[in-house]
Amino acid sequence: MGDRPLRLLIVLPSWVGDVVMATAAIRRIRDAMPGIFIGALCRPGIDQLVQGSDLFDEVHVFVPHGMMATKKAAAKVRPRRYDTALLLTNSFSTALTTRLAFIPRRIGYDRDGRGVLLTDKVKPPKNSDGSWKMVPAVDYYWNLAAHLLGEAGVDWSVHTPVDCVSMPLALPGDARMELPISEADRAKCDEILSKAGVEGAYAILNPGGNNEAKRWPADRFATLADWLRAEYGFTVLINGSPAESDLIDEICGLCASEPVSLPAMGNTLGALKPICAGAALMVTNDTGPRHIAAAMGTPLVTLFGPTDPRWTTIPVQKLADGRDSEVVLVADPLLPASESANDHPERCAIEMIEQSRVHDAVRFLLNTNLGLN
Repeated sequence: MGDRPLRLLIVLPSWVGDVVMATAAIRRIRDAMPGIFIGALCRPGIDQLVQGSDLFDEVHVFVPHGMMATKKAAAKVRPRRYDTALLLTNSFSTALTTRLAFIPRRIGYDRDGRGVLLTDKVKPPKNSDGSWKMVPAVDYYWNLAAHLLGEAGVDWSVHTPVDCVSMPLALPGDARMELPISEADRAKCDEILSKAGVEGAYAILNPGGNNEAKRWPADRFATLADWLRAEYGFTVLINGSPAESDLIDEICGLCASEPVSLPAMGNTLGALKPICAGAALMVTNDTGPRHIAAAMGTPLVTLFGPTDPRWTTIPVQKLADGRDSEVVLVADPLLPASESANDHPERCAIEMIEQSRVHDAVRFLLNTNLGLN
């Protein structure tokens, strides 16, 4: 066991998916150190994901933009007198925040020029040529937890690709991603589904993403929505952030089946958790709601291109036959395991994923998990 903190601040990643992927490591810390005070520092919106979780005793929210953002964040956490900070972020600014907050012990990966701000410099995984080693994020965070606990770190050699779709995990087989569902989350979910007139089984489509190159074409999502309605009788909910409302409106306009726009129903990140928990499946691009759905146990079809899925291999629940409840579809399934899709943006463009492959993946999940034909 390492130096046991009494008051630990965990600086959470900025992206929704990364926060979810970090929860397995945070659970490891909470279980190994019962009784310590654990606070979280996160950007607005992320608090909706973790509020109410027993992983944290307090959640501090800061706006990560503007000239004074770092000083303001430090001023917010300084009165709590944390003795240890664990940085799940890679940025210089968040390391500076913990230094300005006078937190004596500061643990993080020694990268992006911030080593001088850390007391515990953890070596990030790299290849022999100095390039970044392809490591799933869940293991990247798991290794930081090991350092805090004074336990053996991840053996990076396990991350030897066997194909272009998935990567072996160092994470123990019983480790899981998790998110809380509060009464407020449940109430908002019920309000949205009632407002949308949802009765019976439903499926979720998630056509957005922070990078347009990672978005499967809108007309194919529209075709998929109509097919899900005609083939299985599902009500189809189309999810996205408020900034993706135009994309969702475009897809709805291309459909004959009248799917539901969740942004138009006032959806929130908090409400998305129970909405996912109740869904028959989600079809999604490589974006944050994929991880929310996985944490909720929702069967998933995830579309990758031109990013490589092995950076975000995640633990998922099992289907009735023991296979994973996520089907990962890549643009080029023949890409050699030794190469990364990130280096082949044209060959691995997401448009290369055919409509029929997505329908086949949906059939597999529904037939295996729900016994639908």
